[in-house]
Amino acid sequence: MLSPTSKSLVRVPRAALCLAASFILTGACSYAQTLTVTPATALVDQPVAITASGLEPGEVVTVRADLDDAADHGWSAEAKFAADSGGKLDLTQDAPLKGSYHGVSAMGLVWSMQPTGEARIYQPPRDLGPQTIRFTLHSKAGSAKAQLEQIILLPGTRILELKGALHGAVFLPPDTAPMPGQLAATSPQRRPALLVVGGSEGGTPLRRAAWLANHGYVTLALAYFAVPGLPQELRNIPLEYFGEAISWLSQRPDVDPARLGVVGTSRGGELALQLGSMYPALHAVVAFVPANVRVQACCDGYGGGAWTWRGHELAYAMGSFNGMAKNEAAQIRVELTHGPILVVSGQSDGVWPSSQMTAMVVSRLKSAHFKYEVERLDYPNAGHRAGDPEIIPAWLGELRHPISGRPMDLGGTPSGNAASGLDAGPRILAFLAQALGSPSAAAAAAPAP
Repeated sequence: MLSPTSKSLVRVPRAALCLAASFILTGACSYAQTLTVTPATALVDQPVAITASGLEPGEVVTVRADLDDAADHGWSAEAKFAADSGGKLDLTQDAPLKGSYHGVSAMGLVWSMQPTGEARIYQPPRDLGPQTIRFTLHSKAGSAKAQLEQIILLPGTRILELKGALHGAVFLPPDTAPMPGQLAATSPQRRPALLVVGGSEGGTPLRRAAWLANHGYVTLALAYFAVPGLPQELRNIPLEYFGEAISWLSQRPDVDPARLGVVGTSRGGELALQLGSMYPALHAVVAFVPANVRVQACCDGYGGGAWTWRGHELAYAMGSFNGMAKNEAAQIRVELTHGPILVVSGQSDGVWPSSQMTAMVVSRLKSAHFKYEVERLDYPNAGHRAGDPEIIPAWLGELRHPISGRPMDLGGTPSGNAASGLDAGPRILAFLAQALGSPSAAAAAAPAP
């Protein structure tokens, strides 16, 4: 992780200096007020402490957060707080009197941001670059400023782009094997690795793979449609392709082939469960908002199957959830998985009923007397973004599917989605460390950029 001691601190003097005579007569004195963010540079899934001092006891102040996203859309949030008897404020402990969020939330001013213009969804930094969030404290004496730099990818991480038999990107944490042509100072540490697959949006799931690489895993963000050289629709995708990726990943000199797992989201969560049931080399499965069945092709409306095996289309479900649930031929045989399974779902999922479907995954595993650990994280008021570990603006406007163009309702509330991610992120990392072994202490010890 990044250094816990770095701070962002700006001192602003009070309007008047304290004179001895006035102090004796009034019992009051002026101090320098400060606004501090600790650490000032943090990974995007890392909560920080926002504190203020030098305020009058009980004084009501406003703290505001501002961010410009990758599309140059402005985002902001603000709330009013009361200083304690010592003239201090700590957002890790103090709830706002009123504002953009309620209750104690250290990162409430970040996830509760809303657009200041016409943005419909927050756009993350391009090329996995950092972003800066600006904080301003407004009090009787004036203002103080501080800022947080959120890091999407740990400094020193290397990315190897894949084009050819496999399409995607490999993320190599800082102390893994050197790139071709470089000399290694020592033998590379073999560490656990994760295959990361996305959903019906297509493309390469770079951000989810970067998150896991930040915590020490070698990750392969694998594209399987909607990129040049691959099918342009989620239709008749051969599952052998993912077997090739698993084999390629297991043969890397920096990967322990006995410690492989798969992580997927939405249709990728469905896929992760399917791959876990088919490939014994996978010893851990994490599925965000998955279906418990193989669902029809997406997203041109013509139906048909999404997946093939040995040249044959696999049975799939379509129609209402009840109809899907009763389609035994389309059920994913999760009980055949050779390792623990963790599923994440939102009780207000607007895309499909992930909460009911993850419950059915667990029920099937119990009926089969599955011998490995099973963990289900099911969140109230969370939608199709349930469990997203990134601490970013959670507000959503009207959306359209990036492939089909049809309107989308991801469901959930900003507070529900944010709460699910803040809880799920550390629990998923703990699950993976237990299932595959701790990847390394390197991420925790990495210096700040």
